Amino acid sequence: MTAIADPIARAAGLACWSGPVAPEPLTGGITNKNYLVRDRRERFVVRIGDDIPVHQVMRFNELAASRAAAAVGLSPQVVHSEAGALVFRFIEGKTLAAEDVRPRPMLARILPLIRRCHREVPQHLRGPALIFWVFHILRDYAATLQEGKSRWIPELPRLLRAAAALEAAIGPIDVVYGHNDLLPANFIDDGTRLWLIDWDYAGFNSPLFDLGNLCSNNEVAPEEEDWLLEAYFERPLDDGLRRRYRTMKCASLLREAMWGMVSEIHSTLDFDYRAYASDYLARFERAYAQLEQD
Repeated sequence: MTAIADPIARAAGLACWSGPVAPEPLTGGITNKNYLVRDRRERFVVRIGDDIPVHQVMRFNELAASRAAAAVGLSPQVVHSEAGALVFRFIEGKTLAAEDVRPRPMLARILPLIRRCHREVPQHLRGPALIFWVFHILRDYAATLQEGKSRWIPELPRLLRAAAALEAAIGPIDVVYGHNDLLPANFIDDGTRLWLIDWDYAGFNSPLFDLGNLCSNNEVAPEEEDWLLEAYFERPLDDGLRRRYRTMKCASLLREAMWGMVSEIHSTLDFDYRAYASDYLARFERAYAQLEQD
């Protein structure tokens, strides 16, 4: 990934400010540089980042998804955009952690956001749109790792075999508009309601990916997963749906692991991508072994 040379200067120099501003770094980003800016007695969040082709992140897509999500009240308003920069209204609230997401009362608050993302956001989407097909992404990641002479190359043949088996097992899918990156830090609780932010990876996808991605990223307990599936699909859970869900959840874990592998050789951000990849790979191995055993 090519980093913007001076992201603080880039954030400070945007055309939307009424005068000089002093961007304050926000912690937690593992794809972009994020800053808090105070201007005209208001607070704004600035996201600085160019396209990231190795992760299929296209900023025109993030902007379109962010605007559509704001139009349905899921995400804060986009107040300005320039090449490599997005400016949002600041939301005062608590960023969730994985342990916040797991309890059923919080899952019950999150579920309507996922439904609205899937059903309402595409009604407000303008311009070209991307598809987020996890199995294409896994194949592309493998090629990127080969080209980059990654230390993970010896693992790729068996991981690609597993990905091919998972893709075959999924079969035909319903298509919705997915967020596709349901990490806990992408939810903000303002004390009254939840907000869903960071639409870098948004695109058309199976609803099973967002559900599996939410539960795998936050290590939701199996009984809560069953509740979530029944609540989302509004019908009793059968063995076929449960297995297809678990299959997509495995794919989500593998994608997160390979995302870390690619970031390890391409990202310039200060983050331990090697440990991230290793952790998710171990979680994938366990989930895949259990799926094969059952």
